[in-house]
Amino acid sequence: MPLSPTLRSQETYPFVRLNEAAAARRAEGLEVIDLGMGDPREPTDPAILQALRDGVRERMGYPTSAGLPELREAVAAWIERRFEMQVDADLHVIPTLGSKEAIFSFAQVVLDAAGGRDTVVVTEPGYPVPGRGAAFAGARVVELPLLEEHGFLPALDDVPDDLWRRAALVWLNTPNNPTGSIASLMFLERLADLARAHGFVLASDEAYSELWFDEPPPSVLQLDDWTNVVAFNTLSKRSSMTGFRSGFVAGDPELIAALRRFRPNVGTAPQEFVQRASVVAWGDEAHVVRAREAYARKRAILLDVLTRKGHRDAGGAATMYLWIAAPDGETSEQHAHHLLGHGIVVTPGSFLGPSGEGYVRYALVPTEVDCARAAAILEDVL
Repeated sequence: MPLSPTLRSQETYPFVRLNEAAAARRAEGLEVIDLGMGDPREPTDPAILQALRDGVRERMGYPTSAGLPELREAVAAWIERRFEMQVDADLHVIPTLGSKEAIFSFAQVVLDAAGGRDTVVVTEPGYPVPGRGAAFAGARVVELPLLEEHGFLPALDDVPDDLWRRAALVWLNTPNNPTGSIASLMFLERLADLARAHGFVLASDEAYSELWFDEPPPSVLQLDDWTNVVAFNTLSKRSSMTGFRSGFVAGDPELIAALRRFRPNVGTAPQEFVQRASVVAWGDEAHVVRAREAYARKRAILLDVLTRKGHRDAGGAATMYLWIAAPDGETSEQHAHHLLGHGIVVTPGSFLGPSGEGYVRYALVPTEVDCARAAAILEDVL
């Protein structure tokens, strides 16, 4: 039967492999603590859940692709509070069904192969969805390595002008999954200047912008000029709402207008009751502070044993992840396999891209009790 050659060429999604490996260990009777996939297990705030319940009516129609005005206004108000920028809820914001589907499909909005813009630039190691979405859109996908010597940021000086000229879209993820690196405002300004000078779109995936341990990370939404620039964000990590599927895109009004034309073809905003819960979520910071404090405690529990055992913390002070250098003489997958043998699931850096070799990622998603149990195991087996 006919199948897309792009689909045929895709390797199994890495977290499917992780889940299968963990399931196999459980089937053997081993209790497993899963620090692999970044699915928050912090409870969703009760006020958000109540808004969800209150939003359910006897009949619910199709949600519009532009979302409820109240949700656009709640997002705009959050951006204004968080980044001190004036936002027009109708011109600058569009809600999305989480950020994954919006990220996957965005290349279709800006790719223009016939016009010489046939390339999408992504970074690795990282979230595979921007590159996979670009590939399905027919783009030439170019990966920029994130190396420790460059602070796990793309080395912009090493990028040839021809790549910028062919680029329709350049993706950045800050704070970065998996490394925790944070792009400075100066770095964001430089990349946005390159976008305008060469005519490509800068898309910043900022799903982890609210999970930080030192100071709030900057955003492309703090730039004075949003021309050719958009940010993608979501409630999944900020508010422990992965299953709700609620996010937004904000930035250049021309790009937001293009998304308003595009999105009715491929998707909608979240269900109305989810949108109403999202209004409450974007309007409250207290539950986000509590989540950050919980992640900080779990981070400290695991870092204590890892550093005492000589395992170097190579990552930055943001996201729900630890980016830990694998021991000398072990590949990232070998080290992950060793830990899995003792009931701890971590993600080999190589699963996230070739430049991830030499590191493993710990997701701080289990409970504090389970993180303490994991630390006790690590104490014995490292």
